Amino acid sequence: MNWNPEQYLKFVEARRRPALDLIARLGGKSPSRIVDLGCGAGNITRLLADHWPQAAITGVDSDPAMLAKASSTASSIDWQRIDISSWHASVAPDLIFSNAALHWLADHQALLPRLIGQLAPAGVLAVQMPSNFSSPSHQILRKLADDQRWQTRLGGVALGKVLSATEYHRLLTPYCRHLEVWETIYWQALSGDDAIIEWMKGTTLVPFLARLDAATAEKFLAAYRAPLAIVYPRSADGRTLFPFKRIFFVAQR
Repeated sequence: MNWNPEQYLKFVEARRRPALDLIARLGGKSPSRIVDLGCGAGNITRLLADHWPQAAITGVDSDPAMLAKASSTASSIDWQRIDISSWHASVAPDLIFSNAALHWLADHQALLPRLIGQLAPAGVLAVQMPSNFSSPSHQILRKLADDQRWQTRLGGVALGKVLSATEYHRLLTPYCRHLEVWETIYWQALSGDDAIIEWMKGTTLVPFLARLDAATAEKFLAAYRAPLAIVYPRSADGRTLFPFKRIFFVAQR
């Protein structure tokens, strides 16, 4: 997949809010070593640096364009290009923070205990992931990709997947001295033309469009745009309301 930092950051305020909520939930913790796993363009990593200026912070991502954007602003953050599915801490961190990244990875039953096991004693794994896969925006996309017109190229592309809150609680409890799991629906009012398409092009559509040439991608987006406009109509003020559910957990080793 080839990520586009500028596309991702089009709705930077809406994408930032869940990360701020997750940081706020960490309360008075004072980690000295922080890893931002799946740091992307680095805008959330810099929030971590602002919140904990005394900490040594590492941003980890596999996408070169995202890391180039992240490192374009001078900072003390250590940016590392590593596939987050195979990342392993060289020094045990006090906080592993992951915002809107781990849903791209499979087998959370193995992944999450492995991450918790790499924390320093009493360290924290703090995670936020989209949990919007049953929403119309994603179900329309799945149905379209499975249509005979596109199935050969797009039928096997994953939307990402997360477990339920109950499943995460059951999975993580044996590894934690303290655990919080919660969900939030953000009623995002997105500005601009084609707002839902533009939002999805920054994240969910990336692996789909990566398999299509430019002309075919335009036809696919046109087929996607029509039903989206019915489900998510643009209001008189020019904005489009896009409810988006996210799941969070804070697990202390």
